[in-house]
Amino acid sequence: MTTIGDVAKAAGVSVATVSRALRGVDRVSPRTRERVMAAAADLHYVASPAATSLVSGRTRGIGVITPYFSRWFFATVITGIEKALREEGYHVLLCDLEGHTFDTRLPITQGMLWKRADGVIILNVPPEPGERDLLDRLGMPVVTVGNRQPGWPSVRIDDQAAMAMATEYAIGLGHTRIGYAGTVPTSVSHLQTPFDRRQAFTDVMTAHGLEVRPQWTLRCDWTADGAAEHAERLFAGRDRPTCVVAASDEMAFGIMSAARRRGLDVPGDVSVIGIDDHVHSRILDLTTVRQDVEAQGRHAGALMLAALHGHEVSPSHDEVLGVELVVRGSTAPPATADRARPTPKGVKTRTRARGVSETLAV
Repeated sequence: MTTIGDVAKAAGVSVATVSRALRGVDRVSPRTRERVMAAAADLHYVASPAATSLVSGRTRGIGVITPYFSRWFFATVITGIEKALREEGYHVLLCDLEGHTFDTRLPITQGMLWKRADGVIILNVPPEPGERDLLDRLGMPVVTVGNRQPGWPSVRIDDQAAMAMATEYAIGLGHTRIGYAGTVPTSVSHLQTPFDRRQAFTDVMTAHGLEVRPQWTLRCDWTADGAAEHAERLFAGRDRPTCVVAASDEMAFGIMSAARRRGLDVPGDVSVIGIDDHVHSRILDLTTVRQDVEAQGRHAGALMLAALHGHEVSPSHDEVLGVELVVRGSTAPPATADRARPTPKGVKTRTRARGVSETLAV
């Protein structure tokens, strides 16, 4: 096997110079670097990642801490991160915190990251105080996705604006009997999005003088199966909502399934709105508030690379990506009610950062 010493001998330089040349360090002249690269190519030398890490102090790995890996949103964010990182020779070190139940998670530990990662990207997980102290002690750059943490740059959407857009659209169609899917137990302290979206739904309903009925409010684990199971009671009797706003598309899929099992037409008997624009939303004809999930990952990866390359990234950097309402076939005015004038089908409403909105004719 060819060693770095063999390359140094063939190029007529020291082992340290070979290491610097192969790593692209500036303290090597172009002529010397060319000679080293030629020798390495002739000898088919491939640097050991472990040895390179020891010399450089860099692992070229970025720890990505996620509460779930198997769910579409988190897998899609990770895809975006990985695409941004691999362009510059970095890779994702996945740290999955999923617990045995929806309301639990594993802790962030030093062993996950120490000497294994050059930086950390945290997806939708507010760290506990002890975990925050650990990450600060490790002294590596941190970027968050999905929720804002003081002192760390972030990429996210405005979850409250997204839910407000969905709820306002339902009310604009003329619905006043509106259910909600997406409440979680207070013990789910490791996720902020469910609480932000529920608060926005309540605020919009209250502002319009509409009642948020407990019997039409579903608590579940944010999966399609969980929503379908809990939604059975929504449609069991005659006193049912004419529209259900779901805090995610996956829950909206479950709501649609439960309604149809009860013999109800979507949207003739009940309208359904989600948030995300899941990969299956177009196929299932779901009206939704779209967020570009993969873009959030790419932007987070770019921020991390900027920090690793020594560029100044402000700890207060808060990148809020826009969302847009995509109207499809799962929504319509209620069958009987005083109907407000709906937004015509084929019109998209987009909110940019900080909730500024505009309407796009398509």
